[in-house]
Amino acid sequence: MHVDVFQTLADPTRLRIIEALKGGEHAVNDLVDRVDIHQSGVSRHLRILQEAGFVQVRPEGTKRLYSLCPEPFQELDAWVTGYRQLWEGRLDRFGEELERRQKARVASRKKEDTP
Repeated sequence: MHVDVFQTLADPTRLRIIEALKGGEHAVNDLVDRVDIHQSGVSRHLRILQEAGFVQVRPEGTKRLYSLCPEPFQELDAWVTGYRQLWEGRLDRFGEELERRQKARVASRKKEDTP
């Protein structure tokens, strides 16, 4: 996973564009309405997203339609999955220890309550 991926996605406007594109392809003017910035700004962010491999463009007459490319998101998911497995294992052990301590505390209280 390249640091560039995180730098690309760190921009809130680019994230809003990506969210807008989750529903399917859109023309630049549609995205301008959705992200509430000027057309030149949307075009600049789309160029950055395209260069990073997150979006692709398809010309249709005078329009250029943008859509998400699945590959970088699949790579991100694979990267996060590696860390998810690490944390889930740790959280499972933590949960087991909490349960063991709770049972020990209950057993200790029962001993104290027994005459």
